[in-house]
Amino acid sequence: MNHRGRHRRRRRGAALRAALTGTALALTAAATLISTSQAQVTERPGALKPLTAPADTAPLRLREQLVPGRALDRLAAAMGRPVGVDTVLGSADRTLTEGAGCSDTDRASLPVTPSPDRAYCWDASDTASGADWRPASVTTSGDADEDGVWGSHRVVLSGWTHSTEDGPRAERGLARVAFVNADDPDRLAYRWVLLVVPVDGGRDYRGLGSGISSMVWYQDKLLVTTRRAGDTALYVYDVDRIQRTTVDGPGVGRVRGGWSADGYRYVMPAVGAYRFTGGRCSASGPPCPGALSLDRSTAPDSLVAAEWTAPGSERTARLWRYAFSTVPGHEGLLATNAAGQVNAVEEYRTRVTGIRGVLSYRRAGAERPSWYVGRLPGSQDGHGGLLRQDTRGAQAAECGTDGTHRCWADSPGSLSYWQETGEVWSLSDRMLFALPLAELDRSLG
Repeated sequence: MNHRGRHRRRRRGAALRAALTGTALALTAAATLISTSQAQVTERPGALKPLTAPADTAPLRLREQLVPGRALDRLAAAMGRPVGVDTVLGSADRTLTEGAGCSDTDRASLPVTPSPDRAYCWDASDTASGADWRPASVTTSGDADEDGVWGSHRVVLSGWTHSTEDGPRAERGLARVAFVNADDPDRLAYRWVLLVVPVDGGRDYRGLGSGISSMVWYQDKLLVTTRRAGDTALYVYDVDRIQRTTVDGPGVGRVRGGWSADGYRYVMPAVGAYRFTGGRCSASGPPCPGALSLDRSTAPDSLVAAEWTAPGSERTARLWRYAFSTVPGHEGLLATNAAGQVNAVEEYRTRVTGIRGVLSYRRAGAERPSWYVGRLPGSQDGHGGLLRQDTRGAQAAECGTDGTHRCWADSPGSLSYWQETGEVWSLSDRMLFALPLAELDRSLG
C-alpha cells in the first residue's frame, strides 16, 4: 500500500471526525432517547447455528439462466458498440462532497460508533427532500479485482432504487447504478447507468423494475439482488456491455428515433439471472436475498448472502455462501454442477432480523470466519445496528449512556470490504462512507 495515501487517509479521517464531533454527540443522545422509549429488539442474538441437513440446504439451490449471446449481440448491433467502465467514468457529470462540507442532516445519517474515516454526500439533486430515489447498495473495484483497480481506475458503484409508489408512473421501481471515479479521494465524481433487461430476443429492453438491496462486482460481472415477484434471486450484468442511448426522453427501451432510458445516457442490459429451483422465496422455502458481499478469504472466492426478514420479527434469518466459478469462459459467475445448478457451500441461521448488510471474512490463522451484519432498527426508521457473529457468539457496538446498540448508519445499506486497502465501504440513506475493518472490530470489542 502507498504510505502517502495511507497518511492522507488518516489526516482526512481526523478532520472528518473533528467535524462530526458535535453531530455524534447529538446522535448519541438521540439514540439513547429512542432506545429507552421504544420496545427493544433482540440485542443479543447469540451464536450462529450451522445448517447441514438436506432439508435446510436444498431451498438455497439456484439454477443459472444466461441470456443467449445472439440476443445480446442483436441489441449491440442495433444500439452501437458497447462501452466499458472507463467511458462511463470519463463522462462523469456529478460530484460527491467530502463529509466536512455536507449538511448537518447528511452527517446525522452517519454511524455514531465506529465513526467513518471518510464520508461523502451525493449531489443535492439526488438527495433533495422528497426525492423518489434511495441508495441501498455498494461494491467497489476492490471486489472486482484483488489489486483494487479496474482498468486504470479505482471505482465505487452504488445501487439506487426508485419508489414503487411515488413519482412518475414510468419511473416507479427502476434501478440505477452510480459509477464513481474514486481515483482522487478529495474529488469523487460519478455518472448514472440505468439497469435494464433485454426482451424480445434482444430487439428491445425494459427497466429492471425491481428494488436492488445489494450487489457485488466480481471480475467483469455485477450481481444484484431483486425483489421482483417470482423466483428470481439475482440478476447478472456485464460491465463491459454498457450501451449508449440515442434519445433523451422519458421512455425506456426502443422508441421513435432510437433508444431511450428515462433521460439516462447509458444502460446496462442483464446477461443472465439465477433463480431458486424451489420457487418463490418464503419462510419455509427459498430465502428472500436482502444483502450480498464478496469474500476473498475463501478458496475459491465466494458470494455471501443474507436473508431479508422484517425488523423485530420472530423469524430467524439465513446466512449462506456460494462459490464463484474457476472454469475458463465462466468468469464472474457462480460455480455450477453439470445440470447448471448452484449449491450453497455454507449455511447458518441467525436471530438477527432486518439485515441490510453482510460481510464474512476469515483472517489468516483464524479457525473460523467472522460474519458482520448490519441491520435496521425494529421501527425500520433511524439508526441501525452492527454485529459480529460466529459459531461461538455475537458482539455489538454500544453508544449512549444506556449502552444502546443503535450506533450504525441511518437506514443502513450493504457492506463491501476492499481487501487491498483494509476498508469497509457502506452507505446511509444520504451518504457514502468508509472505515478500516480494524476500527470496526475495535468498536465491537
